Amino acid sequence: MKTLIELYDERPLDNVLATEMFHPEETIFVCPPEIARNKSLHATLKRYFELRGCLPKLAFVPVSLLDAVAVEKKLREVLETHEDCVIDISGGTDAALFAAGAVSRDTAVITYSRGKNAFFEIQNAPYARNLPCSVRLDAAACLMMAGGELLQGREDNRELRGRQEQIDRLFSVYRQHRRQWNDQIAYIQRISSVEELKAEGTLAGKANNRQVRLDVDLLRDLAEQRLIEELKLDGERVSFRFPDETVRFWLRDMGSVLELQVYRACLEAGCFDDTILSAVVNWRSDDPRGQAVTNEIDVMCVRGVTPLFISCKTCEIKTEALNELAILRDRFGGKASRAAIVTSASATRSRRVMLKRAAELNIDVIEWEDVELPRLVKKLKG
Repeated sequence: MKTLIELYDERPLDNVLATEMFHPEETIFVCPPEIARNKSLHATLKRYFELRGCLPKLAFVPVSLLDAVAVEKKLREVLETHEDCVIDISGGTDAALFAAGAVSRDTAVITYSRGKNAFFEIQNAPYARNLPCSVRLDAAACLMMAGGELLQGREDNRELRGRQEQIDRLFSVYRQHRRQWNDQIAYIQRISSVEELKAEGTLAGKANNRQVRLDVDLLRDLAEQRLIEELKLDGERVSFRFPDETVRFWLRDMGSVLELQVYRACLEAGCFDDTILSAVVNWRSDDPRGQAVTNEIDVMCVRGVTPLFISCKTCEIKTEALNELAILRDRFGGKASRAAIVTSASATRSRRVMLKRAAELNIDVIEWEDVELPRLVKKLKG
């Protein structure tokens, strides 16, 4: 095909997938006027296709997709002025689909099925007949197709892949001391710094706005698992060293251990094409003042063309966390994506209300009894 005609859709995947599969010379988006004027979005789509290794010429034809007569007129103009056209009806409004049907008597028409992850011939396109989708995305592509950008997070994912055994050892300690973990980490923050590997201070003091006493058994378990070194206990004083900056960060951040366990499970699952811990997304705001909006996704992984957005909580899950996760999933994945929230907190009276809200938002909830690696892998595979 030379020309692919896309009926623009709010679901980003429907706008880009056929171009990736069939590599037309030109992709023409029949789209609302505000999309045709959005130069930032045009530039993002161009960068997306460059990233993905296909370089079509892009064009944007403005029209209200709620006006079937107007859409039909625009489609006829495109068909009359371009060669070897194919209309993709995967996206678009009902009015746009009606218009496509009216003009496509001798034109090739294709569609994509999310359920079957395959393309299908509607007419005059035998090459798209029951054609499995071979596109496999990564996290950066999933965000970029929706106008976002993946920024460097707080972890080096390439380096983390070599620390899976160390992550297992950290989680084994967490399993034994989960109920007091947040207070203990808060106190370790107090007696250490982000600039030095050495930590020292008294065994007891104030943290999390209350008195905390370091658990000597926790310190000894960390030392036994080689997560701290040179542990010295002298009366009411303690000192030790972190083996490196990465472990120092893990033991100064309350949520890191659960995020690392989920990241580890995603790698162990072996079914994801890309897995990112601490995926920071820039929403690329169109505000003329240049005020970008960023959010951090604790763990993001992609299987084929389906992204999975995961939030991790060592405390009880609040409605605000569910709403934020649902917004990120819908903005950057739409109906093709999944969302899950993992908690290691013990259930409270509010858990039932939270589970009901999560079900309404179509968010999977993974509780503590399923956080051990084998069961967590099974949950994440879906």
